[in-house]
Amino acid sequence: MNNQFEVLIVGGGNAGLSVAAQLLQKKSGLSIGIVEPSEKHYYQPAWTLVGAGEFDITETEKNEKDYIPAGSTWIKDAVATFEPEQNQVTCKSGAKYTYKILIVAPGIQIDWQKIKGLNDTLGKNEVTSNYSFDVAPYTWELIKNFKGGVAVFTNPSTAIKCGGAPHKIMYLACDYWRKKGILDQCEVHYISGAGVIFGVKEYAQTLEKVVADNHILTHFGANTVAIDGKSKTVLYEQKNAEGEIVQKSLNFDMCHAVPPQSAPDFIKKSPLADPNNALGYVEINKNTMQHSRYSNIFALGDCTNAPCSKTGAAIRKQAPVVVENTLRVLAQQTPTAEYTGYSACPIPTQYGKLMLAEFDYSNTPKMTFPFDQAKPRWTMWLLKKYLLPWLYWNRILTGKA
Repeated sequence: MNNQFEVLIVGGGNAGLSVAAQLLQKKSGLSIGIVEPSEKHYYQPAWTLVGAGEFDITETEKNEKDYIPAGSTWIKDAVATFEPEQNQVTCKSGAKYTYKILIVAPGIQIDWQKIKGLNDTLGKNEVTSNYSFDVAPYTWELIKNFKGGVAVFTNPSTAIKCGGAPHKIMYLACDYWRKKGILDQCEVHYISGAGVIFGVKEYAQTLEKVVADNHILTHFGANTVAIDGKSKTVLYEQKNAEGEIVQKSLNFDMCHAVPPQSAPDFIKKSPLADPNNALGYVEINKNTMQHSRYSNIFALGDCTNAPCSKTGAAIRKQAPVVVENTLRVLAQQTPTAEYTGYSACPIPTQYGKLMLAEFDYSNTPKMTFPFDQAKPRWTMWLLKKYLLPWLYWNRILTGKA
């Protein structure tokens, strides 16, 4: 196999494949290597709908080989170390690859172990998470078989991919229980490390009403630290009135947990990591997506320290910027394309209705459609359930959208 590439891409997920496909459309014949160890590729945004009984989990999984762009080289390996001074990476197999431009897009790491006991009880003992392909269907089992009692939904204090996911499933569960006639027998708790339900006030107002209508008990600024499935207990930390951190516990009959997330370990310990970011994200210019210290390295997607939401919609706007700036640097020109922090979060508020929240770095709404997107609509539900998955597999990964 060739060990030298004009462009080497680390990660064959949404970001890596989109960029590779777009680069080849702009400059056919470019030598591109894609380092990705996984045989399977997942459309993770649908896992909320899987957990709500509205989507088949098998339709979210495809073979990675079917989406590697023609003209690129799939390196089925994982990066172990970066050697940016030598324009080189070393993989776990020991193989070394050199590049003119490196594009870093391995996604985010889910730190299941940071909630004590979660790994031992996940997928059983009424503890579930839509962040796992194997466990998301169990969420639906729990929701549809729930007879009433205490349901706990957790959200960590770290940034996570698809920031709305921890509460999306909660709204759908409440709507299902209302239709089943048991919502008044349910005590629903939302334990969140965030300070508010949503960071953009125009959309937050809608969600605050949904929370109130469902009588959800919110615990903000609260960090879940342990889950004991056998004793049905969740332990969390929260500051009291004096500002001291105190531990509190809740007994549950059902728990949907979302663990903390961070940059992958091989990024954290690399020279590419932001030294001022405890979670180890790649240090970039948030507009050009170029590394702050290495001019021939770019990064996009969930692995960066850009202060945007970590969503597929953000990647869709970042990819063309990385593509244009990569081609400029290859041509020994200055990067000029800029990403403004656009992200989107489709939040179902009940079965058949969804609010499409779109915003930028300044948390200013950036609405695509000619109507008030803070109002949940059935058309946006159709967009989420049918159109977006089709677009992902057929247009986004192929570089056409």
